[in-house]
Amino acid sequence: MSKVKSYFRESYEELVEKTSWPTWSDLQKTSVLVAVSSVIISLVIAAMDKGISAILKTIYEAF
Repeated sequence: MSKVKSYFRESYEELVEKTSWPTWSDLQKTSVLVAVSSVIISLVIAAMDKGISAILKTIYEAF
């Protein structure tokens, strides 16, 4: 049981004293970056999907 207590105590100390947490402004900046990147990547994938669909439609109509 003492090992379990020791584990939780050390885990708590690690989170409270040794971990560096981002500031609120850093968190907001990185969240916006992730959101914008996600939108851009989804638009690129949508454009690729439309392009490939158009190509395949042209090929299938030819045969």
